[in-house]
Amino acid sequence: MKIAIFSDCYLDLTGGIVSSIAAQKSALETAGHTVYIFSTSFPKPKAELRKLAKKNIFVVPSCWLFFRGLAPVSRRPGVIEKWLLRTHPELKDFDVFYVHYEAGCSIAGLRLARRLDIPSVQVMHGREDMGETNIIPFGFRTMVAIMLNWFHSWYLPHPIKIRRDDYLADTIAKAKMWSIMVNHANHADLVLTPSAHFRKKLIHYGITSKIKVFPNGVSDSVFPAHPAVKSLELGAELKIVWHSRVSAEKRMMPFLQALKQVRGKYRLDVFGGGGDYFRAKRFSRRHHMNVVFHGNVKFDKLAKVIAEAHLDVLVSYNCDTFGMTLIEAEVYGTPVFFCDPDMQEIVPVGSYIMSSGTSPATMATALNKIFEHPEQIRHMSETMLRHRSEVLMSKRIKILEKYFNDIIKP
Repeated sequence: MKIAIFSDCYLDLTGGIVSSIAAQKSALETAGHTVYIFSTSFPKPKAELRKLAKKNIFVVPSCWLFFRGLAPVSRRPGVIEKWLLRTHPELKDFDVFYVHYEAGCSIAGLRLARRLDIPSVQVMHGREDMGETNIIPFGFRTMVAIMLNWFHSWYLPHPIKIRRDDYLADTIAKAKMWSIMVNHANHADLVLTPSAHFRKKLIHYGITSKIKVFPNGVSDSVFPAHPAVKSLELGAELKIVWHSRVSAEKRMMPFLQALKQVRGKYRLDVFGGGGDYFRAKRFSRRHHMNVVFHGNVKFDKLAKVIAEAHLDVLVSYNCDTFGMTLIEAEVYGTPVFFCDPDMQEIVPVGSYIMSSGTSPATMATALNKIFEHPEQIRHMSETMLRHRSEVLMSKRIKILEKYFNDIIKP
């Protein structure tokens, strides 16, 4: 097959979407398929662009002056479509357009698929309603959501209008973001989500396209051969690793407040950046906490810390649709800690600790039980190791190949 991937989240970024796309591209190419990636980017020298092109990764027209936070922003979808047709006429012979995210480059991919009569698959990775709520300051959320909704509807029709409700769209801003997600997905021939719980929410708000679950996986290239079983002795230091964004929706500050209340020795290694990065550093320094901030690093350095940790944490709530950090911990046999009941779908039963609530006090209570019963670390680690081969992308990619084959036209 010839597969073209379109995503506004790939180059110059880190995170679950980037890891997922990279792992899928590698697995699809290993299986013999041709895979192109089209993505936005910060300005790059011509030599670097040529290196990317050799890997079939191409930078679409992007805005050099205005950026969405710390992420590159594409130019208008119409501009990208014209550029694609001019520079990559071979796209008309591709079998599938595989679209991730819901911004300019992704919109262009869906529109061009319809224009060239090529089957399209849209992956709904995240909760854009929660992203907008946590990133945009309080007084501007409704205005920004309305503007984003208007921009999106200019290029893709919005026949479904989401109204405020008592479920997930409890503000005008969230309702507008759900309108974007649902109408964007309905423009594709097939919709994929990484989890069953997110699929239910999308169907609730009006997904009418065929929608299936395709869980994320870990690339075979970073799959460790023989990770050790983790164990913790009574009174020993609990090694904790954080490798999600350090931002409001990931709830780093409540987790630091929970650590202040634990009754045992610990060390927390934090990898990644975000809006709360410097705030978290100041807080931990002010309270003399044993927390080390590493910023964004290459995965091989992060992997060593995950492999040596006793516990991997993801304490977001009603925000993550999958949680790549959880399965990255699983391949190293590292137990995980979370607050969101939805995350129970991602890792095997018996391999995690779930806080009974989201407050610092309830998280601290759950952590203190580890200090009181350290033997549970070994039991959880053994469970992780028994199931870890299930998350290999080379195994999961066979499901994706079937989905593609089912929608390719004769």
